[in-house]
Amino acid sequence: MRTTTVPIASPVERQEAVNGSAMASFLGAGIGACAMGIIVLLNEAGIFAAPTLYAPAGGVSGRTTLAIVVWLAGWGLLHHRWKRLEMAPHRVYIATLVLTVLGILATFPPVWGLL
Repeated sequence: MRTTTVPIASPVERQEAVNGSAMASFLGAGIGACAMGIIVLLNEAGIFAAPTLYAPAGGVSGRTTLAIVVWLAGWGLLHHRWKRLEMAPHRVYIATLVLTVLGILATFPPVWGLL
């Protein structure tokens, strides 16, 4: 009977996880939420009126479409720049949370009264 010895594989070096694409999607969502809030504030202040794209929905159709365009542009740009990088998730999560909260607050009518 013949036995063969199999060499033990060397430990695999730690590979850094590339999370830039995922972090770009998180921050892109925050940018989109903040954009929606800013667009609503500008509309309520009479500075910018988004066009009506669908008559039954009124001006909200133009505001949401513009916010979606800003979200996609921000996400695409961040993805292009960060896709091969390892980002610090904590900083991205905090920035996303701040942008999202600001965007949500800007859509409430009591905030419009502060203008």
